[in-house]
Amino acid sequence: MSKDEVDAGRALSVAERVETSIQFPLAYKIKSMAKKVKTVVKINLKAAEATPAPPVGTALGQHGVAIMDFVKQYNDRTKDMKGEVVPAVITIYEDRSFDFVTKKAPVADMIKKTLGIEKGSGKMPQEVAGTLTKAQVRKIAEDKIDDLNTKDVEAAMKIVEGTARSMGVKVE
Repeated sequence: MSKDEVDAGRALSVAERVETSIQFPLAYKIKSMAKKVKTVVKINLKAAEATPAPPVGTALGQHGVAIMDFVKQYNDRTKDMKGEVVPAVITIYEDRSFDFVTKKAPVADMIKKTLGIEKGSGKMPQEVAGTLTKAQVRKIAEDKIDDLNTKDVEAAMKIVEGTARSMGVKVE
């Protein structure tokens, strides 16, 4: 059996696996170590206030995940950010285990917190919900840059400004 056949990704019999692991030990072992991902669920929750009730229960229950395990881990990980909305990206595997990553608060929530407002303007051109300075925009962009699809602060600032405009917040 050649290395090309192993790399082609075809199904290997038990005898071929043994032969392959002897000839190419890393090629087979690396393939067998990775868990198979079933789905990825994104959910926005209040920090340290997750409960097994909806939306957590409905999002995770249909995939057979232990909901209380997620709730306990999420609340422990976010206890220092109490009061903020903290998105979680949950990777659920075929064996019903999961991993999750917490992100920073959404840009809209950061803008509302900075301005001290409860919500944006419902009638954008007529009503202005507040005004952000360039310095405030830069600070929000620098805080959120890890979660944005750019590593350039100027581009991140434009993303924040666009979100602010859609909320009825003026940027000066």
